[in-house]
Amino acid sequence: MTYALQAKNELTRREFGRECCQAAELTAFIRLSGNIQISGKRLSLNVVTSNPAIARRIFSLFKQLFCLSSELLVRRKIRLRKNNVYLIRISESLRVREVLTELGLMCGGTFVQELAERIKKGKCCGRAYLRGAFLAAGSVSNPENSYHLEIFTDYQQQADDLSALIETFGLQAKVTTRKNGYLVYLKDSEQIVAFLNVIGAHAALLNFENVRILKDIRNRINRLVNFETANVNKMVEAAVKQAEVIRAIDDSVGLAALEPPLQQLAELRLLHPEASLQELGEMLEPKLGKSGVNHRMRKLEKISKKLIEEKNNFR
Repeated sequence: MTYALQAKNELTRREFGRECCQAAELTAFIRLSGNIQISGKRLSLNVVTSNPAIARRIFSLFKQLFCLSSELLVRRKIRLRKNNVYLIRISESLRVREVLTELGLMCGGTFVQELAERIKKGKCCGRAYLRGAFLAAGSVSNPENSYHLEIFTDYQQQADDLSALIETFGLQAKVTTRKNGYLVYLKDSEQIVAFLNVIGAHAALLNFENVRILKDIRNRINRLVNFETANVNKMVEAAVKQAEVIRAIDDSVGLAALEPPLQQLAELRLLHPEASLQELGEMLEPKLGKSGVNHRMRKLEKISKKLIEEKNNFR
């Protein structure tokens, strides 16, 4: 079961809440996954979904709000093993007009495109509408893979309304075109978590947060490991170069020709090729800090370079 399906199944088990919230949720279902069939003066209303739990919820909303025993049809998809399609239908014209008028989708026989003010201004109804919109046409990616939540709609007006409604909860949704429709989407993990909280998907939210925290910890560990590995590699490369410099001096004039402080450091470096500059400083007598050891190493490099140049000039 996908993460999106888990979130939707959780939402279908939520209590319906107040009557105004039920109406808001049903409005979202009709707007985003419904269609009106017109045959002469006859109207029929269809709401389509591929999720049986969502189909039962839509059926129950019609029954509770309008005492309607709507038809529930199942279209079985055999090809490519696709999911069945569930169609909730109201075929009585008068009841269709009643439903659309009560929900603010029709006024005086004219279809209304804009979102009702009661949904825009009422926080509880806004939450219910967004919940219905997500159930009808939404999806959220598995947080293990990426952070992406989207709601698809055929119409720009609906996309703009959704985006504006989401913004009333302090979130910044974006709208983009997709094939023959529009996507309202969130890509920031914190915004997705906040949206799941708004629509009441609390179990999905906790799961999302757990995955996000684990990913963040893994990423931090990887960054630290990479940082430490890079530092170790640099230290090893520097130690190898320092040992080569010291051997060049030893082969040319011998370490005994060096000043005692430089000779002591050179011998320690050859004896402890894996030691850091700070560790070498702790072994010196008297002890020396990292910057002091680095300063002496630079002196050894200059001496080695000078000896090599003299050797080349002699040739």
